[in-house]
Amino acid sequence: MIASLTGRLVAKDAAGCVIDVGGVGFRVLMSTSSISALPAEGREASVLTHLHVREDELTLYGFAEPLEREVFLALLGVSGVGPKVALAALSALKPEDLLDAVARHDAAFIARVPGIGTKTAERIVVDLKDRFGSAGARESAAPAAGGVREAEQALLAMGFSAAEVATALKGYDGPPGDAEAALKHALRRLGGGV
Repeated sequence: MIASLTGRLVAKDAAGCVIDVGGVGFRVLMSTSSISALPAEGREASVLTHLHVREDELTLYGFAEPLEREVFLALLGVSGVGPKVALAALSALKPEDLLDAVARHDAAFIARVPGIGTKTAERIVVDLKDRFGSAGARESAAPAAGGVREAEQALLAMGFSAAEVATALKGYDGPPGDAEAALKHALRRLGGGV
């Protein structure tokens, strides 16, 4: 397997790049965030890779960071998710956001990715929760005590998505038991007031 490439960046476009390694140009498909992390053309670039082997083709996928590659490989293990859909998911969502959605069991958030329907999103949550279930929960577990938990439930009842609620409650440093203060904080953030 080709685990990484380091060489001169010959070209980059919306789908990936070409890296010249010892006179051989490797076409590497990448997520939009990994493409944006590449240096200017003509400079040396290093990317982590995964060689996807099919009976009729060999395709290299590239990643700027180890977590992105790990999530990509985990997505490939989900029934109905191929490399193009996995790459689309990582182009639409940061790996951390995807893992956070898995930890919260928020299939609706994942289903927003083009090419991923509701059933596939649910399979992603089920298949990845054992592997990554607690990774994304680290951030959201701390503020989920007492009144903050009540505020979270109230916001969900108002129709906000779990992702919006988690983002809105980030940074709340008031008393964890004060649901009213937590709710006011979240509503200010959701309204753009903070």
